[in-house]
Amino acid sequence: MAMDVSRHSSFSGAHYLDCKADKEVNMENLKANALIIPVIALITVIILYVHLLKHSHNRGAFKRLTYLIIAFSFLLNFAWEMLQMPLYEGMRLNMQTAMLCGLASIADTLMVLLLYYAFAVIYKEVFWVQHFALKRISILIVVGATGAILAEMLHVSTGSWRYSQSMPIIPSVNVGVSPVLQFMILPILSYRISSYFTKFIGHENSAAKHYR
Repeated sequence: MAMDVSRHSSFSGAHYLDCKADKEVNMENLKANALIIPVIALITVIILYVHLLKHSHNRGAFKRLTYLIIAFSFLLNFAWEMLQMPLYEGMRLNMQTAMLCGLASIADTLMVLLLYYAFAVIYKEVFWVQHFALKRISILIVVGATGAILAEMLHVSTGSWRYSQSMPIIPSVNVGVSPVLQFMILPILSYRISSYFTKFIGHENSAAKHYR
Protein backbone atom coordinates (compact mmCIF):
# COMPACT_ATOMS: atom_id res chain seq x y z
CA MET A 1 0.00 0.00 0.00
CA ALA A 2 2.87 2.37 0.84
CA MET A 3 4.37 1.81 -2.59
CA ASP A 4 1.01 2.42 -4.25
CA VAL A 5 0.59 5.67 -2.34
CA SER A 6 4.08 6.84 -3.24
CA ARG A 7 3.52 6.00 -6.89
CA HIS A 8 0.20 7.79 -6.86
CA SER A 9 1.81 10.80 -5.18
CA SER A 10 4.67 10.93 -7.66
CA PHE A 11 2.23 10.58 -10.56
CA SER A 12 0.01 13.34 -9.18
CA GLY A 13 3.01 15.62 -8.66
CA ALA A 14 4.28 14.98 -12.17
CA HIS A 15 0.81 15.50 -13.61
CA TYR A 16 0.50 18.79 -11.69
CA LEU A 17 3.88 20.00 -12.97
CA ASP A 18 2.98 19.03 -16.54
CA CYS A 19 -0.33 20.88 -16.30
CA LYS A 20 1.37 23.91 -14.78
CA ALA A 21 4.05 23.94 -17.48
CA ASP A 22 1.38 23.55 -20.15
CA LYS A 23 -0.58 26.47 -18.74
CA GLU A 24 2.57 28.62 -18.62
CA VAL A 25 3.31 27.83 -22.26
CA ASN A 26 -0.28 28.61 -23.21
CA MET A 27 -0.15 31.92 -21.33
CA GLU A 28 3.10 32.83 -23.12
CA ASN A 29 1.52 31.98 -26.48
CA LEU A 30 -1.62 33.86 -25.53
CA LYS A 31 0.32 36.97 -24.55
CA ALA A 32 2.46 36.92 -27.68
CA ASN A 33 -0.31 36.15 -30.16
CA ALA A 34 -3.05 38.14 -28.47
CA LEU A 35 -1.03 41.35 -28.50
CA ILE A 36 0.11 41.40 -32.12
CA ILE A 37 -3.29 41.72 -33.82
CA PRO A 38 -4.79 44.25 -31.32
CA VAL A 39 -1.72 46.51 -31.57
CA ILE A 40 -1.95 46.51 -35.38
CA ALA A 41 -5.72 47.09 -35.12
CA LEU A 42 -5.23 49.98 -32.67
CA ILE A 43 -2.75 51.76 -34.94
CA THR A 44 -5.03 51.29 -37.94
CA VAL A 45 -8.09 52.49 -35.97
CA ILE A 46 -6.29 55.69 -34.92
CA ILE A 47 -5.22 56.42 -38.51
CA LEU A 48 -8.72 55.80 -39.87
CA TYR A 49 -10.34 57.81 -37.06
CA VAL A 50 -8.22 60.88 -37.89
CA HIS A 51 -8.93 60.45 -41.61
CA LEU A 52 -12.70 60.07 -41.18
CA LEU A 53 -12.90 62.91 -38.66
CA LYS A 54 -11.34 65.27 -41.20
CA HIS A 55 -13.87 64.26 -43.84
CA SER A 56 -16.93 64.19 -41.59
CA HIS A 57 -19.59 66.87 -42.14
CA ASN A 58 -20.62 66.50 -38.49
CA ARG A 59 -17.59 65.88 -36.31
CA GLY A 60 -19.56 65.99 -33.07
CA ALA A 61 -21.91 63.24 -34.22
CA PHE A 62 -19.00 61.15 -35.50
CA LYS A 63 -17.23 61.41 -32.13
CA ARG A 64 -20.43 60.45 -30.32
CA LEU A 65 -20.92 57.48 -32.63
CA THR A 66 -17.36 56.32 -32.03
CA TYR A 67 -17.68 56.58 -28.24
CA LEU A 68 -20.99 54.73 -28.28
CA ILE A 69 -19.65 51.94 -30.50
CA ILE A 70 -16.76 51.50 -28.06
CA ALA A 71 -19.09 51.41 -25.04
CA PHE A 72 -21.78 49.10 -26.42
CA SER A 73 -19.31 46.84 -28.23
CA PHE A 74 -17.29 46.34 -25.06
CA LEU A 75 -20.39 45.56 -22.96
CA LEU A 76 -21.84 43.13 -25.51
CA ASN A 77 -18.54 41.35 -26.11
CA PHE A 78 -17.76 41.12 -22.41
CA ALA A 79 -21.15 39.51 -21.75
CA TRP A 80 -20.58 37.08 -24.64
CA GLU A 81 -17.04 36.22 -23.48
CA MET A 82 -18.25 35.49 -19.96
CA LEU A 83 -21.15 33.36 -21.17
CA GLN A 84 -18.98 31.24 -23.46
CA MET A 85 -16.36 30.47 -20.78
CA PRO A 86 -17.52 26.83 -20.31
CA LEU A 87 -16.76 26.24 -24.00
CA TYR A 88 -13.01 26.66 -23.39
CA GLU A 89 -10.65 24.45 -21.42
CA GLY A 90 -9.46 25.66 -18.03
CA MET A 91 -11.87 28.60 -17.87
CA ARG A 92 -13.63 29.00 -14.53
CA LEU A 93 -15.67 31.80 -13.03
CA ASN A 94 -13.15 33.81 -11.04
CA MET A 95 -11.47 37.23 -11.05
CA GLN A 96 -8.59 36.14 -13.29
CA THR A 97 -10.97 34.79 -15.91
CA ALA A 98 -13.08 37.95 -15.71
CA MET A 99 -9.93 40.01 -16.33
CA LEU A 100 -8.99 37.82 -19.30
CA CYS A 101 -12.51 38.24 -20.70
CA GLY A 102 -12.18 41.98 -20.18
CA LEU A 103 -8.91 42.09 -22.14
CA ALA A 104 -10.45 39.93 -24.87
CA SER A 105 -13.42 42.30 -25.02
CA ILE A 106 -11.10 45.28 -25.52
CA ALA A 107 -9.49 43.46 -28.46
CA ASP A 108 -12.96 42.56 -29.80
CA THR A 109 -14.02 46.21 -29.51
CA LEU A 110 -10.99 47.33 -31.51
CA MET A 111 -11.92 44.89 -34.28
CA VAL A 112 -15.56 46.06 -34.27
CA LEU A 113 -14.39 49.67 -34.54
CA LEU A 114 -11.91 48.75 -37.28
CA LEU A 115 -14.70 47.07 -39.24
CA TYR A 116 -16.89 50.17 -39.01
CA TYR A 117 -14.12 52.53 -40.12
CA ALA A 118 -13.06 50.23 -42.96
CA PHE A 119 -16.60 50.12 -44.34
CA ALA A 120 -16.89 53.90 -43.90
CA VAL A 121 -13.84 54.32 -46.15
CA ILE A 122 -15.14 51.78 -48.69
CA TYR A 123 -18.63 53.32 -48.82
CA LYS A 124 -17.18 56.87 -48.62
CA GLU A 125 -19.84 57.52 -46.01
CA VAL A 126 -19.01 58.16 -42.36
CA PHE A 127 -22.55 57.40 -41.15
CA TRP A 128 -23.13 54.43 -43.45
CA VAL A 129 -24.88 52.51 -40.66
CA GLN A 130 -27.83 54.90 -40.96
CA HIS A 131 -28.50 53.30 -44.35
CA PHE A 132 -28.25 49.72 -43.16
CA ALA A 133 -29.66 47.88 -46.17
CA LEU A 134 -29.83 44.09 -46.38
CA LYS A 135 -26.86 43.97 -48.76
CA ARG A 136 -24.65 45.85 -46.28
CA ILE A 137 -25.79 43.62 -43.42
CA SER A 138 -25.00 40.50 -45.46
CA ILE A 139 -21.52 41.76 -46.38
CA LEU A 140 -20.82 42.65 -42.75
CA ILE A 141 -21.88 39.18 -41.59
CA VAL A 142 -19.64 37.47 -44.17
CA VAL A 143 -16.63 39.67 -43.36
CA GLY A 144 -17.14 39.24 -39.61
CA ALA A 145 -17.44 35.47 -39.91
CA THR A 146 -14.38 35.22 -42.17
CA GLY A 147 -12.27 37.32 -39.83
CA ALA A 148 -13.37 35.31 -36.80
CA ILE A 149 -12.60 32.00 -38.51
CA LEU A 150 -9.10 33.13 -39.52
CA ALA A 151 -8.39 34.47 -36.02
CA GLU A 152 -9.61 31.28 -34.35
CA MET A 153 -7.56 29.11 -36.70
CA LEU A 154 -4.46 31.13 -35.76
CA HIS A 155 -5.04 31.00 -32.01
CA VAL A 156 -6.02 27.33 -31.92
CA SER A 157 -3.07 26.26 -34.09
CA THR A 158 -0.59 28.16 -31.89
CA GLY A 159 -2.12 26.80 -28.69
CA SER A 160 -3.35 30.13 -27.32
CA TRP A 161 -6.49 28.34 -26.14
CA ARG A 162 -8.30 25.03 -26.48
CA TYR A 163 -11.98 24.21 -26.80
CA SER A 164 -13.78 22.03 -24.31
CA GLN A 165 -16.00 19.15 -25.42
CA SER A 166 -19.01 21.46 -25.05
CA MET A 167 -17.90 23.71 -27.91
CA PRO A 168 -19.73 22.99 -31.20
CA ILE A 169 -17.22 22.85 -34.05
CA ILE A 170 -17.46 23.96 -37.68
CA PRO A 171 -16.22 20.78 -39.41
CA SER A 172 -14.56 22.23 -42.50
CA VAL A 173 -12.32 24.64 -40.59
CA ASN A 174 -12.28 23.02 -37.11
CA VAL A 175 -13.03 26.21 -35.20
CA GLY A 176 -15.68 26.90 -32.59
CA VAL A 177 -19.15 28.09 -33.56
CA SER A 178 -19.50 30.53 -30.65
CA PRO A 179 -16.64 32.96 -31.50
CA VAL A 180 -17.72 32.98 -35.16
CA LEU A 181 -21.32 33.79 -34.23
CA GLN A 182 -19.97 36.48 -31.94
CA PHE A 183 -18.54 38.45 -34.86
CA MET A 184 -21.52 37.78 -37.08
CA ILE A 185 -24.00 39.21 -34.58
CA LEU A 186 -22.38 41.69 -32.17
CA PRO A 187 -20.97 44.20 -34.70
CA ILE A 188 -24.45 44.64 -36.17
CA LEU A 189 -26.01 45.13 -32.73
CA SER A 190 -23.25 47.55 -31.68
CA TYR A 191 -23.65 49.69 -34.80
CA ARG A 192 -27.44 49.80 -34.72
CA ILE A 193 -27.69 50.65 -31.00
CA SER A 194 -24.93 53.26 -31.29
CA SER A 195 -26.51 54.82 -34.38
CA TYR A 196 -29.87 55.09 -32.62
CA PHE A 197 -28.43 56.82 -29.56
CA THR A 198 -26.25 59.09 -31.72
CA LYS A 199 -29.35 60.37 -33.52
CA PHE A 200 -31.31 60.56 -30.25
CA ILE A 201 -28.61 62.62 -28.51
CA GLY A 202 -28.32 64.80 -31.61
CA HIS A 203 -32.06 65.49 -31.61
CA GLU A 204 -31.98 66.25 -27.88
CA ASN A 205 -29.13 68.72 -28.33
CA SER A 206 -30.87 70.39 -31.26
CA ALA A 207 -34.07 70.70 -29.25
CA ALA A 208 -32.17 72.19 -26.31
CA LYS A 209 -30.47 74.77 -28.53
CA HIS A 210 -33.78 75.63 -30.19
CA TYR A 211 -35.43 76.07 -26.77
CA ARG A 212 -32.69 78.45 -25.63
